[in-house]
Amino acid sequence: MKKVFIETMGCQMNKSDTERMLGMLSNFGYEETKEPKKADLLMINTCSIRQLSEDKAFSMIGTWGKWKEEGKDIKIGFCGCVAQQKAETIFKRARYVDFVLGTHKIYSLPDIIKRVNNGEKVCECEETNTTEDDKASEYKINRVKSVNAWIPITEGCNNFCTYCIVPYTRGRERSRQPEVILKEAKDALSQGFKEITLLGQNVDSYGKDFKDKNYRLAQLLQDVNNLEGNFRIRFVTSYPTDITDELIETVVKLDKVCEYFHIPMQSGSSEVLKKMNRRYDRETYAKIVEKVRKMVPDVTITSDFIAGFPGETEEQFEETLTAIDEFELDYSNTAAYSPREKTVAAKWVDKYIDEDTKTERLARLNEKVRENCLKSNQKFVGREMEVLIENFENHKGQNIITGRTRNNKIVHIPCNKDLTGEFVNVKITGLKTWYLKGELI
Repeated sequence: MKKVFIETMGCQMNKSDTERMLGMLSNFGYEETKEPKKADLLMINTCSIRQLSEDKAFSMIGTWGKWKEEGKDIKIGFCGCVAQQKAETIFKRARYVDFVLGTHKIYSLPDIIKRVNNGEKVCECEETNTTEDDKASEYKINRVKSVNAWIPITEGCNNFCTYCIVPYTRGRERSRQPEVILKEAKDALSQGFKEITLLGQNVDSYGKDFKDKNYRLAQLLQDVNNLEGNFRIRFVTSYPTDITDELIETVVKLDKVCEYFHIPMQSGSSEVLKKMNRRYDRETYAKIVEKVRKMVPDVTITSDFIAGFPGETEEQFEETLTAIDEFELDYSNTAAYSPREKTVAAKWVDKYIDEDTKTERLARLNEKVRENCLKSNQKFVGREMEVLIENFENHKGQNIITGRTRNNKIVHIPCNKDLTGEFVNVKITGLKTWYLKGELI
């Protein structure tokens, strides 16, 4: 068999796309290798959220291009969000690339491979307003071995936040059909996966584009929850104002759905949120978080924040720090603002924050996240909690099993037996900033 190596960058959606591409390639004589120098086919699945990721992608394929120019018989594919954004210009920048595959057309991969092997250069980046569910059932998904299976339920985004490239790389929101999602969930469970994570740029928008306006995320969660087996369900990412009372009530009611919400805020300043084209202000976000915490016992709420958005003042940045405290956010992903081509904010060059200031603000933001993560973890010391074990390893001479609670807290537990994939009851005995310590009961 031929060997394929895929480097995956960015979000869980890209990881899911890679699993699907590996599944397709397995039908055409390719098996995965983790060593790029052993591959006949090299592919990179790119992320365009930040310039650093894009630069890293071109640097990596540059190395592969040198191997090709030195006489190595390989094919090179450039895939994902940067491919969708840059399309045919990639061939001009990297002449050794054999094909460019955008985010809308991943199920064109088998045909692309045939054409490339016949000597063609191929670019498949045409946008579409529909999902490729009709083709999805033709190929298996080559999932990464773990306890969690990622299942996309929506693709694209309609929000057009002024900093975000996603609507330009992933297109408009498109919901996948529930029967396709349920089949993928059943298949994953039959393969031994113990957690199903439903994915979407705005997962709560699921079903908005259906003729049946009554079938939304809450109904999908109910149907997945009804599948046989002992497993958990998660969903990410939630747009704050799309979180309905019905959805929150559904999380509480369904036994397999975890007490976890990822609700990006992006800034603690109402003025900055308006410039970001977010559909809420600080007060509205506060009410949403308060409602979730009141209705869902032991819920973990995580968020995303950007430091150094164009025009952000020191006072506005400090509002982000106070928001993390005020809303008791358990953890937050952070990033310094990175201008992205085509977005509105990228045109505000005269309002750009200098790199030193962005770096300094990001450091303070990360310190605030660390403080709050530690405070959040302290609440669970002494508690008994259910943990789904994800891996087993020897750390500094001690065997450790590591897993997650229902509310997404990482727990490290001394244990000499590999219990990966099992649900265990644990008493929380201590904590570090990013994880809890526990012992088996």
